[in-house]
Amino acid sequence: MRLSQSELDKYHEQGYVVPDARLEDEDISRVKKAVTRVISSNPDTRPERLVSVHINRRNDEGIRGDSAFFDLANQSLILDCVEQILGSDLILWGCQLFCKPPDDGMEVPMHQDGHYWPIRPLATCTVWVAIDDSTAENGCLRVVPGSHKGKQNFEHAQSDREELVLNRYVDDPAVDGSKAVDVELEAGQFSLHDVYLVHGSNPNTSGKRRAGVSIRYMPATSRLDRKMFETGARSGYFVNWETRPLWLLRGIDRAGNDFEVGHL
Repeated sequence: MRLSQSELDKYHEQGYVVPDARLEDEDISRVKKAVTRVISSNPDTRPERLVSVHINRRNDEGIRGDSAFFDLANQSLILDCVEQILGSDLILWGCQLFCKPPDDGMEVPMHQDGHYWPIRPLATCTVWVAIDDSTAENGCLRVVPGSHKGKQNFEHAQSDREELVLNRYVDDPAVDGSKAVDVELEAGQFSLHDVYLVHGSNPNTSGKRRAGVSIRYMPATSRLDRKMFETGARSGYFVNWETRPLWLLRGIDRAGNDFEVGHL
């Protein structure tokens, strides 16, 4: 699978793209079963806050993951698209399940990912895979097209609202939130978006579950700085950068990343 030139142009111009491709039905069925297992194994964690679910054990962030998500992150269908954007040297550094239950799925405020991530130079492509149909009705991904241009970090404010997945949101007059668009996906489809893109999602007040997983890749010309942010819940839930494992999936490491920390 390769992104067409028009798809690449859209990614670079608007900061996101939905490729004309989808995962096989059996792949999605396998991941749906993994969603059930992970939620059952982590009853004390909101299903929108299940970090590092690709680690097939109780990880250092307190979440018991499942190998089905690691397998998904290694799919050539996905990696071929990411390689066209980030280059041939690819590192997998994160994988978060965002499962919004029917009727009370949490809101993800409009934000930029780079405010939360200790990656320098800041460069990441997120692949958002729809496990269920993801629509405006059940709180699909929303993006502000073109907000990634200039690689600008916009001002963010902090919120103490308990119904938010993240605790910071864009609060900058330079961002026109009225231009946000819904990225509706059928189960098996996926989108890709840039680290500087302003995005979020509305709460799920429908009777339909909305499960999706965000897979995080960075080029191996960037480095994850384990000391930049303290371990803790500064993002709204617990994250441990000091022992977050990294995987070099393609190519070679060019920035001195540590691929031993966090691996058993």
